[in-house]
Amino acid sequence: MLSFLMRNCFLICSNCFLNCWLKLFSYLYSSRRHGCPSNRLSIMTKFVLIAALGAIASVSAAGPAAVNLGKAGNYAILSKAGISTVPTSVITGDIGVSPIDSTAITGFSLAEDFNNASSTSTQVIGSVYAANYLGGTTPADLTVTIGDMEVAYTDAAGRTPQEKNTFKVSTDLGGKTLGPGLYTVWGSVDISIDCTINGSSTDTWIFQMSGNLKMAANKRITLIGGALASNIFWQVAGFVEVEVGAHMEGILLVKTKAVFKTGSILNGRILAQTAVTLDSTTVTQPPQPHLGRILAQTADILV
Repeated sequence: MLSFLMRNCFLICSNCFLNCWLKLFSYLYSSRRHGCPSNRLSIMTKFVLIAALGAIASVSAAGPAAVNLGKAGNYAILSKAGISTVPTSVITGDIGVSPIDSTAITGFSLAEDFNNASSTSTQVIGSVYAANYLGGTTPADLTVTIGDMEVAYTDAAGRTPQEKNTFKVSTDLGGKTLGPGLYTVWGSVDISIDCTINGSSTDTWIFQMSGNLKMAANKRITLIGGALASNIFWQVAGFVEVEVGAHMEGILLVKTKAVFKTGSILNGRILAQTAVTLDSTTVTQPPQPHLGRILAQTADILV
């Protein structure tokens, strides 16, 4: 398996190169998660792999290991219970529901494609998938995708808190500038005024909370220093509520519902285990994770 991945990593095409490292990282991460320690690899194999990473890129990635979204990372919005919109919303990326069927996708005026594998909407720059679209492999793919979403949530929720970034009561992140790291809140999180996330394109942030995440009207999260929405993860045990005109950043891993009110904006993904409600909302999925971050995490797993 590893030799196959390493051979493919030297393809000239940069896209193929990135995909190969994604596969390598996924393999190593999965092995660790299922109790297969990295020390099963020979010392020489580790040396070769780490040397290859060092030769390809020199990176300094701060913060915790990113959450592996699996196939859920292919969606801008994913829900187990339904997605509704008060038109007109603008969603860049695919959306999907499972195990519930397409009747739970409302307000989108769906047009089913000819092979019953997906549908389209003028509000979605992408495709719409549901468990009752029986063409191709859609139902099976969605089952795996929902499973990956649940695993990602469990991973984020299970990270060991760091004492310096742990809040033992509900807290307000408004007005703060947040560097890379794992933040744990034993309660709910409010963003009552503008908030800044500062870090490089290879840094990561995970925000754990046992309660809800609420963002006040017309407030925004601003990313500086090169920080990317694809490296910011919000693990929310309760619900998410983004008020009118607010601008949110990051991947939302939500145990219950997510509500985005009129004119709200998300640069990120909504991965919710119950319903998603939109009202003239703009959702733009972020690009693939930064290659430097992937290389750095792969090296961390090997060590």
